[in-house]
Amino acid sequence: MQPRLWLVTGTLAAVLGMVLLEEGVCRAPDGKDGFPGAPGLDGRPGMKGDMGEPGKSLPSTGIRGPKGDAGEPGTPGSPGERGLPGLLGSPGMPGPPGLKGLKGQDGDAMDQPRPAFSASRRSPPAGGSTVVFDNIITNEESHYSPRSGEFTCRIPGIYYFAYQVVSVGDLCLSITKNGEPVASFCDDNNRRLRQVNSGSAVLSLAAGDRISISTHPARSAIYSGSEADSVFSGFMLSPQLG
Repeated sequence: MQPRLWLVTGTLAAVLGMVLLEEGVCRAPDGKDGFPGAPGLDGRPGMKGDMGEPGKSLPSTGIRGPKGDAGEPGTPGSPGERGLPGLLGSPGMPGPPGLKGLKGQDGDAMDQPRPAFSASRRSPPAGGSTVVFDNIITNEESHYSPRSGEFTCRIPGIYYFAYQVVSVGDLCLSITKNGEPVASFCDDNNRRLRQVNSGSAVLSLAAGDRISISTHPARSAIYSGSEADSVFSGFMLSPQLG
Protein backbone atom coordinates (compact mmCIF):
# COMPACT_ATOMS: atom_id res chain seq x y z
CA MET A 1 0.00 0.00 0.00
CA GLN A 2 2.90 2.40 0.69
CA PRO A 3 4.13 2.62 -2.95
CA ARG A 4 0.64 3.59 -4.08
CA LEU A 5 0.61 6.36 -1.38
CA TRP A 6 3.87 7.74 -2.70
CA LEU A 7 2.50 7.68 -6.24
CA VAL A 8 -0.58 9.69 -5.23
CA THR A 9 1.49 12.22 -3.20
CA GLY A 10 3.91 12.74 -6.08
CA THR A 11 1.05 13.33 -8.51
CA LEU A 12 -0.59 15.93 -6.23
CA ALA A 13 2.70 17.75 -5.77
CA ALA A 14 3.23 17.93 -9.53
CA VAL A 15 -0.26 19.28 -10.17
CA LEU A 16 0.10 21.85 -7.35
CA GLY A 17 3.46 22.99 -8.73
CA MET A 18 2.01 23.60 -12.19
CA VAL A 19 -0.84 25.65 -10.70
CA LEU A 20 1.52 27.79 -8.68
CA LEU A 21 3.65 28.48 -11.75
CA GLU A 22 0.59 29.57 -13.73
CA GLU A 23 -0.34 31.94 -10.94
CA GLY A 24 3.17 33.46 -10.66
CA VAL A 25 4.11 31.74 -7.45
CA CYS A 26 7.79 30.99 -6.98
CA ARG A 27 8.82 27.53 -8.22
CA ALA A 28 9.95 25.09 -5.60
CA PRO A 29 12.86 22.82 -6.26
CA ASP A 30 12.17 19.52 -8.12
CA GLY A 31 11.40 16.61 -5.94
CA LYS A 32 13.09 13.21 -6.06
CA ASP A 33 11.96 10.40 -8.32
CA GLY A 34 9.33 8.22 -6.77
CA PHE A 35 9.55 4.47 -6.31
CA PRO A 36 8.62 2.26 -9.31
CA GLY A 37 5.01 1.23 -9.28
CA ALA A 38 3.81 -2.35 -9.01
CA PRO A 39 3.47 -4.38 -12.30
CA GLY A 40 0.08 -3.90 -13.95
CA LEU A 41 -2.42 -6.68 -14.66
CA ASP A 42 -2.19 -8.77 -17.85
CA GLY A 43 -3.97 -7.23 -20.80
CA ARG A 44 -6.71 -8.94 -22.82
CA PRO A 45 -5.66 -11.51 -25.47
CA GLY A 46 -5.04 -9.95 -28.82
CA MET A 47 -6.63 -10.96 -32.18
CA LYS A 48 -5.37 -14.11 -33.91
CA GLY A 49 -2.77 -13.20 -36.46
CA ASP A 50 -2.82 -14.18 -40.16
CA MET A 51 -1.33 -17.49 -41.27
CA GLY A 52 2.23 -17.15 -42.38
CA GLU A 53 3.74 -18.32 -45.64
CA PRO A 54 4.70 -22.03 -45.77
CA GLY A 55 8.32 -22.66 -45.17
CA LYS A 56 10.62 -23.95 -47.87
CA SER A 57 11.56 -27.62 -47.72
CA LEU A 58 15.22 -28.30 -47.45
CA PRO A 59 16.83 -31.04 -49.53
CA SER A 60 17.80 -34.13 -47.63
CA THR A 61 21.47 -34.20 -47.02
CA GLY A 62 21.58 -37.68 -45.47
CA ILE A 63 22.81 -40.83 -47.25
CA ARG A 64 20.43 -43.83 -47.49
CA GLY A 65 21.81 -46.66 -45.50
CA PRO A 66 21.95 -50.32 -46.56
CA LYS A 67 18.86 -52.55 -46.25
CA GLY A 68 18.62 -54.15 -42.87
CA ASP A 69 18.48 -57.87 -42.21
CA ALA A 70 15.12 -59.69 -42.29
CA GLY A 71 13.47 -59.91 -38.91
CA GLU A 72 12.49 -63.10 -37.16
CA PRO A 73 9.18 -64.63 -38.42
CA GLY A 74 6.22 -63.79 -36.23
CA THR A 75 3.96 -66.30 -34.57
CA PRO A 76 1.31 -67.83 -36.88
CA GLY A 77 -2.04 -66.09 -36.72
CA SER A 78 -5.29 -67.83 -35.94
CA PRO A 79 -7.08 -69.47 -38.92
CA GLY A 80 -9.47 -67.19 -40.76
CA GLU A 81 -13.09 -67.94 -41.51
CA ARG A 82 -13.79 -70.51 -44.20
CA GLY A 83 -14.56 -68.88 -47.53
CA LEU A 84 -17.33 -69.71 -49.98
CA PRO A 85 -16.84 -72.73 -52.28
CA GLY A 86 -15.16 -71.88 -55.53
CA LEU A 87 -16.51 -72.59 -59.00
CA LEU A 88 -16.38 -76.15 -60.28
CA GLY A 89 -13.23 -76.68 -62.25
CA SER A 90 -13.06 -78.26 -65.69
CA PRO A 91 -12.64 -82.06 -65.83
CA GLY A 92 -9.07 -83.23 -65.69
CA MET A 93 -7.32 -85.33 -68.27
CA PRO A 94 -8.13 -89.07 -68.25
CA GLY A 95 -5.72 -91.07 -66.21
CA PRO A 96 -3.60 -93.84 -67.65
CA PRO A 97 -5.29 -97.24 -68.09
CA GLY A 98 -5.02 -99.54 -65.13
CA LEU A 99 -3.29 -102.88 -65.15
CA LYS A 100 -5.14 -105.81 -66.64
CA GLY A 101 -6.92 -107.81 -63.99
CA LEU A 102 -6.41 -111.44 -63.27
CA LYS A 103 -8.36 -113.95 -65.29
CA GLY A 104 -11.47 -115.08 -63.52
CA GLN A 105 -12.48 -118.63 -62.93
CA ASP A 106 -14.29 -120.48 -65.66
CA GLY A 107 -18.03 -120.27 -65.26
CA ASP A 108 -20.44 -123.14 -65.64
CA ALA A 109 -23.53 -122.36 -67.67
CA MET A 110 -25.34 -125.17 -65.89
CA ASP A 111 -24.99 -123.32 -62.58
CA GLN A 112 -26.69 -120.17 -63.92
CA PRO A 113 -30.46 -119.64 -63.61
CA ARG A 114 -32.28 -120.16 -66.90
CA PRO A 115 -35.79 -118.65 -66.80
CA ALA A 116 -38.08 -120.28 -69.37
CA PHE A 117 -41.80 -120.92 -69.55
CA SER A 118 -44.51 -122.15 -71.83
CA ALA A 119 -48.24 -122.10 -71.04
CA SER A 120 -51.44 -122.91 -72.94
CA ARG A 121 -54.92 -121.46 -72.63
CA ARG A 122 -57.69 -123.71 -71.29
CA SER A 123 -60.14 -121.37 -69.56
CA PRO A 124 -62.57 -119.22 -71.57
CA PRO A 125 -61.63 -115.54 -72.03
CA ALA A 126 -62.14 -113.41 -68.94
CA GLY A 127 -62.70 -109.69 -68.67
CA GLY A 128 -59.78 -107.37 -69.37
CA SER A 129 -57.34 -107.02 -72.24
CA THR A 130 -54.61 -109.38 -70.92
CA VAL A 131 -54.79 -112.90 -72.37
CA VAL A 132 -54.25 -115.36 -69.52
CA PHE A 133 -52.56 -118.64 -70.41
CA ASP A 134 -53.54 -120.63 -67.34
CA ASN A 135 -52.19 -124.10 -68.09
CA ILE A 136 -48.49 -124.39 -67.23
CA ILE A 137 -46.40 -126.54 -69.59
CA THR A 138 -42.93 -125.36 -68.42
CA ASN A 139 -42.05 -122.72 -65.81
CA GLU A 140 -38.35 -122.78 -64.96
CA GLU A 141 -37.53 -120.37 -62.07
CA SER A 142 -41.33 -119.74 -61.76
CA HIS A 143 -41.19 -116.27 -63.29
CA TYR A 144 -44.49 -116.72 -65.17
CA SER A 145 -47.83 -116.38 -63.32
CA PRO A 146 -50.77 -118.47 -64.66
CA ARG A 147 -53.16 -116.24 -62.69
CA SER A 148 -52.20 -112.87 -64.13
CA GLY A 149 -50.80 -114.11 -67.46
CA GLU A 150 -47.62 -112.04 -66.90
CA PHE A 151 -43.95 -112.97 -67.01
CA THR A 152 -41.99 -110.92 -64.43
CA CYS A 153 -38.27 -110.48 -65.06
CA ARG A 154 -36.07 -111.11 -62.03
CA ILE A 155 -32.76 -111.60 -63.90
CA PRO A 156 -31.86 -108.72 -66.27
CA GLY A 157 -30.93 -109.89 -69.75
CA ILE A 158 -32.05 -110.54 -73.32
CA TYR A 159 -35.28 -112.60 -73.67
CA TYR A 160 -37.25 -114.15 -76.51
CA PHE A 161 -41.07 -114.32 -76.42
CA ALA A 162 -43.49 -115.94 -78.87
CA TYR A 163 -47.17 -116.85 -79.03
CA GLN A 164 -49.53 -118.82 -81.25
CA VAL A 165 -53.21 -118.04 -80.63
CA VAL A 166 -56.11 -119.73 -82.44
CA SER A 167 -58.92 -117.40 -83.52
CA VAL A 168 -62.40 -117.80 -85.00
CA GLY A 169 -62.76 -114.19 -86.18
CA ASP A 170 -60.87 -110.93 -86.41
CA LEU A 171 -58.03 -110.83 -83.88
CA CYS A 172 -55.38 -108.27 -82.90
CA LEU A 173 -52.75 -109.24 -80.32
CA SER A 174 -49.81 -107.30 -78.85
CA ILE A 175 -46.72 -108.32 -76.93
CA THR A 176 -46.90 -105.87 -74.03
CA LYS A 177 -44.10 -104.60 -71.76
CA ASN A 178 -45.17 -102.93 -68.52
CA GLY A 179 -48.65 -102.26 -69.94
CA GLU A 180 -47.38 -100.74 -73.22
CA PRO A 181 -47.51 -102.63 -76.57
CA VAL A 182 -44.09 -103.20 -78.13
CA ALA A 183 -45.17 -105.42 -81.09
CA SER A 184 -48.71 -105.88 -82.51
CA PHE A 185 -50.12 -108.44 -84.96
CA CYS A 186 -53.60 -108.51 -86.53
CA ASP A 187 -55.54 -111.10 -88.60
CA ASP A 188 -58.82 -110.67 -90.49
CA ASN A 189 -61.06 -113.75 -90.45
CA ASN A 190 -64.34 -112.97 -92.20
CA ARG A 191 -65.18 -116.66 -92.79
CA ARG A 192 -65.00 -117.41 -89.04
CA LEU A 193 -62.76 -120.41 -89.54
CA ARG A 194 -60.11 -121.46 -87.07
CA GLN A 195 -56.77 -119.87 -87.89
CA VAL A 196 -53.55 -119.04 -86.00
CA ASN A 197 -52.37 -115.53 -85.11
CA SER A 198 -48.66 -115.66 -84.16
CA GLY A 199 -45.96 -113.21 -83.23
CA SER A 200 -42.57 -112.99 -81.50
CA ALA A 201 -40.02 -110.44 -80.24
CA VAL A 202 -36.58 -110.25 -78.62
CA LEU A 203 -36.62 -107.85 -75.66
CA SER A 204 -34.02 -106.42 -73.30
CA LEU A 205 -35.47 -106.59 -69.80
CA ALA A 206 -34.53 -105.10 -66.46
CA ALA A 207 -35.49 -106.55 -63.11
CA GLY A 208 -39.20 -105.92 -62.50
CA ASP A 209 -40.28 -105.62 -66.15
CA ARG A 210 -43.56 -107.43 -66.92
CA ILE A 211 -44.39 -109.14 -70.25
CA SER A 212 -47.86 -110.32 -71.34
CA ILE A 213 -50.12 -110.76 -74.37
CA SER A 214 -53.03 -108.33 -74.74
CA THR A 215 -56.00 -108.07 -77.14
CA HIS A 216 -57.75 -105.19 -78.82
CA PRO A 217 -61.30 -104.81 -77.37
CA ALA A 218 -62.99 -104.77 -80.81
CA ARG A 219 -60.95 -107.64 -82.29
CA SER A 220 -60.57 -110.37 -79.69
CA ALA A 221 -62.16 -113.53 -81.16
CA ILE A 222 -59.94 -116.17 -79.43
CA TYR A 223 -60.93 -119.83 -79.87
CA SER A 224 -61.64 -121.64 -76.58
CA GLY A 225 -62.38 -125.20 -77.74
CA SER A 226 -60.43 -128.38 -77.03
CA GLU A 227 -59.41 -129.13 -80.63
CA ALA A 228 -56.54 -126.58 -80.73
CA ASP A 229 -54.37 -124.88 -78.12
CA SER A 230 -53.17 -121.30 -77.85
CA VAL A 231 -49.63 -121.11 -76.40
CA PHE A 232 -47.45 -118.33 -74.93
CA SER A 233 -43.71 -119.02 -74.43
CA GLY A 234 -40.57 -117.20 -73.44
CA PHE A 235 -36.99 -117.78 -72.28
CA MET A 236 -33.76 -115.92 -71.57
CA LEU A 237 -31.18 -115.81 -74.36
CA SER A 238 -28.37 -114.32 -72.22
CA PRO A 239 -28.05 -112.53 -68.90
CA GLN A 240 -27.03 -108.90 -68.75
CA LEU A 241 -23.27 -108.53 -68.40
CA GLY A 242 -21.74 -106.15 -65.85
